[in-house]
Amino acid sequence: MSDTNLVYAYAVLRRTPEAAAAAAHLRGVAGEPIHLVDPALSSPPLAFAVGHVPPADYDDTPLQAHLDDLDWLESTVRSHHAVVAALVASGAAVLPLRLATVYRDEDTARQALDTRRGYFLSLLDRLTGHVELGVKIYAAPDIAPPEPDAEPEQDPVTGLGVGRAYQVIRRRRQRRNEEAWRTVAQAAARLTETAGTLAVDRVTHTPERGSLAGPAPGTNIGNDAYLVPKDRVTAFRTGILTAAQGVPGLRVEISGPWAPYSFALQPEPHEETAA
Repeated sequence: MSDTNLVYAYAVLRRTPEAAAAAAHLRGVAGEPIHLVDPALSSPPLAFAVGHVPPADYDDTPLQAHLDDLDWLESTVRSHHAVVAALVASGAAVLPLRLATVYRDEDTARQALDTRRGYFLSLLDRLTGHVELGVKIYAAPDIAPPEPDAEPEQDPVTGLGVGRAYQVIRRRRQRRNEEAWRTVAQAAARLTETAGTLAVDRVTHTPERGSLAGPAPGTNIGNDAYLVPKDRVTAFRTGILTAAQGVPGLRVEISGPWAPYSFALQPEPHEETAA
């Protein structure tokens, strides 16, 4: 291992024999072995899970170029998440760090960990025993947001010319769509309220559109992350699916459990890189 390598930090966790053993079997974004580093004589023991990565890929300039390479970025995200997920699976309370949190060397990483010690410990205390679950709410493909300023139409179709009859039919279809959309929106609000009673926190993400929405049919109208106690995961799933059951045009996807990425506010990548 070259002394010029940078230190890539994946997560903050309490150092335990189980966590250290789990880290020792892992490989990171550059195929590097993972290990724990922590300030000397810290109590309670707090550590970064880190690996050594080459500056040719992870120093500021090459990293910025890599972040525009979607294949490289996807591979790095998967490898980063695999390390965090394995640490979570070991039973450790884990605070995931942002992608590409890189330090110049291990001493700099230890100093950053020591400086933010109280902050990290308070977050770990809050997240211990909790996981993140994602909830996406979709309206069926044939239900669209209503057009603004829709004109009400009560005219009968009979006795009208073809053009006028077509306009009346179109408005009636629009009204039916608006009613269906209103039903879905009200159900989505009830579902969100139910989720809030079963979780301890919620982060609202922007609904996905276009290619970000993936192959799932329909319009994504809700895209939230919930912080849920581990012993409440099954109840959370059951409660959400029950609340969505029987609502025409409504579909729900629940993902996770994940490490609580959405609830772990961290410094920006490379913030602590120092010469």
